[in-house]
Amino acid sequence: MVLPVAHAAGPDPELIEQGQRAFARQGCYGCHTIGTTGARLGPDLSLVGAKYRPDYLARWLKDPSYLRPSAHMPGFELTDEDVRSIAAFLATRE
Repeated sequence: MVLPVAHAAGPDPELIEQGQRAFARQGCYGCHTIGTTGARLGPDLSLVGAKYRPDYLARWLKDPSYLRPSAHMPGFELTDEDVRSIAAFLATRE
């Protein structure tokens, strides 16, 4: 007998929307583009979710220089909730 496989719940739409608002509120569009929105100073994040998992993105947001000492992105004092929601939002960019 084959039992159906339970699928993990998808990303929380409310958390993703919260992350999108936090991304804008924190000024991320001042350096990054997503689609046609934003500035081209930093990397385009339109497809970042296809490359990195949410846990990596969260770690990056907490301290970019920890993952890449030569990173040009400054560290920000984000709340844990901002980190979690922005990482969830960016993870959907595929």
